[in-house]
Amino acid sequence: MKLDNSIAAVVTGGASGLGEATARALAEQGVRVAILDRDEERGQKVASDIGGTFVAVDVSDAASVTAALKNARDAHGQERICINCAGIAWAIKTVDRDVKSHDPDAFAKTIAVNLMGSFNVASQSAAGMMQADPISADGERGLIVNTASVAAFEGQIGQVAYSADRKSTRLN
Repeated sequence: MKLDNSIAAVVTGGASGLGEATARALAEQGVRVAILDRDEERGQKVASDIGGTFVAVDVSDAASVTAALKNARDAHGQERICINCAGIAWAIKTVDRDVKSHDPDAFAKTIAVNLMGSFNVASQSAAGMMQADPISADGERGLIVNTASVAAFEGQIGQVAYSADRKSTRLN
């Protein structure tokens, strides 16, 4: 895909970390970037730095995602790039030394943001892309990238929720 000012992108988690670095890299190529994040203060600053747009969102809430994508599209047009970097992780062991088990609400929140949030954004973004005209002769309409840290694959201590799609988790 050619990266220039004819392309709009949404980056979840774009107010910090990998999302911020991704938003900045896209903007350097001329891409019109909408940062979707829950951190309004930091998100506004990054958006201002890169000439983009900030949109507050709770990615775990499909209605919030719908509203955020509408705002991003109103500002920049249909996104042709969707990059999911939003994620949370608490260092909570499955069982601690006092034999206290992992908080199920914290587990559910992590799954809601990291898994369902990526699904909510990707599926709604894909629907918008499919309704848009192709941007290349081969029918390309856009691309979606879902990111995770290595902890998603290694099942690190205290990251049972973060790596929940894996079959084993270390308990020590």
